[in-house]
Amino acid sequence: MSKKIFQDVIKTRSNPDLMVKRRDDFFRRRDPLPVKDRNIQDFNNIDESNNNGSKYGLWFIAIISLIFLIFAVSFLFSGAKITIEPKTQSLVLNQNLDAVKSETGNNLHFDLVTLSGEETDNIPGGEIKEVSVKATGIVVLYNAFSTSSQSLSDGTRLEGSNDKIYKIDKKIIIPGMSSDGTPGSIEVNISGAEAGVEYNSEPLDFKIFGFKGTAKYLKIYARSKGEINGGVVGNFAFISDEEKDKTILDLKINLESKLLKKASNQIPSGYILYKDAVFLKDDGGTVGATLEDNMVPVTVKGTLYGFLFEEKKLAEKIIEKNVKKVSDENMYVLNIRNLNFSLLNKENVSFKDVENINFTLGGPIKIVWRVDEEKIISDLLGKSKKDFNQVLSAYSNISSADMTLKPIWNMSFPEKSKDIKVIVNYPE
Repeated sequence: MSKKIFQDVIKTRSNPDLMVKRRDDFFRRRDPLPVKDRNIQDFNNIDESNNNGSKYGLWFIAIISLIFLIFAVSFLFSGAKITIEPKTQSLVLNQNLDAVKSETGNNLHFDLVTLSGEETDNIPGGEIKEVSVKATGIVVLYNAFSTSSQSLSDGTRLEGSNDKIYKIDKKIIIPGMSSDGTPGSIEVNISGAEAGVEYNSEPLDFKIFGFKGTAKYLKIYARSKGEINGGVVGNFAFISDEEKDKTILDLKINLESKLLKKASNQIPSGYILYKDAVFLKDDGGTVGATLEDNMVPVTVKGTLYGFLFEEKKLAEKIIEKNVKKVSDENMYVLNIRNLNFSLLNKENVSFKDVENINFTLGGPIKIVWRVDEEKIISDLLGKSKKDFNQVLSAYSNISSADMTLKPIWNMSFPEKSKDIKVIVNYPE
C-alpha cells in the first residue's frame, strides 16, 4: 500500500499539470469563489460591521458626556434669587408735634440755626432836604449797687466810653440785685445828646453822669446792645415812601434767600430744615443820607432763625403716632422731607431764647418697613423649595415675594449664603 502511495507521489511530481489541477479542485470544493474575490468580500464585510458598531458607540458616549456636562455646569452656576415687596402704609399726615431745644427723655429735639446778615441797595435820590438826626441805640442798664431798685428819670444822661453823652428816652426802674448777687437789669432806648455822625458808634460801655462822685457811679452802669447809629447833619437826597417800602421789601426777600441758602449748605447729613421752619427777624430797614451822586443807600439787617430736626428721630415720632403696633420693627417715612411745616403761636415765640415749640406737619407720606436681607438668606439656606412660603410667612414686614431657583430642576435652596440673592423693591 505504501508503495502505491509513494508511486502516486512520484507520478504527480513528474506531472506538474496534474498537480495544479488537483490543487484547483481542492480549493473549488472548499469555496465556490475565487481566492482573490473571496478575500476582498470577507474584508469588506468585516469593515462595514466594525464601522457601524463604532458609530453607534461613539454617539452614545457623546450624548452621555453632554448630559453629564450640562448637569455639572448647571450646578456650578446654581443659585437663588428672591424678589421682595416690603410692607407699606400710605396716609395723609396732619400731625401736631412738640419739640424741645434740650435733649431730655423721649422728647423730640430741635437745634436752632442762627445766621445774621445785611443787604444794601443805592437808590437814585429825589428832593434835597436839610437833615439833623440824632444817633440811636439800645442799652442794658445794670444795678449792682443794692437789692433795692433804682429809678432813673426820662432824659437821664449816660456818659459813653467814647466820651460822648447820650440820653435815655423814658423813665425806668432798674431792679435790685438778686439774693445770689446777680445784678438787676433792664433795656432802654437811648439817643445822642446832639445830632451828628460823631455819635454813631460800635458797642459802648456807659456810666450814669449824675452819679459821678458817688458809690453808685461804679455799681450802676450800662452797656449798649449792638451798634449806635443813624446820626446825621446836612443836606441830603430823599426817596419817596413808596420807593423806600418797595426797596426794603426786596432787600428783605434777598437777605432771607441768601441766609437760607447759607444755612442749607451747613445742614449736617441726616437732618431736615423745612423751608417754612425759617424766620427772618429784621430791623425794618434804614434809609441813609448822602450827597454823593445823589444816591440814597437803603439797608436791611436781619437774623435768620431756623428749626433743625434729626430725620430719624422725627420719623420715629410720626411712626409712633400713626402705626398701631410698632414693637421693634424697623421702618422709615418716605417723603418726610416734602412735608409742610407750620409753627403754632409764632407771634409769641422769642426766637433768640426759644426753648420749646409746637408745630404741625402735613402732607402725603408712606411708611415703609425695612427688610433684614441677611436674616432671610440665613433662614432659607438648604431649605426645600416647598418651604419658601412657610419661611417668609414669619416676616410681617413683607407684603409679597417671588423666588427663582437655578437650575430650574433644583428643588432646594443653596447651602451657601453667597449663592442666594435678595432684592427688596423699596418704593421711591
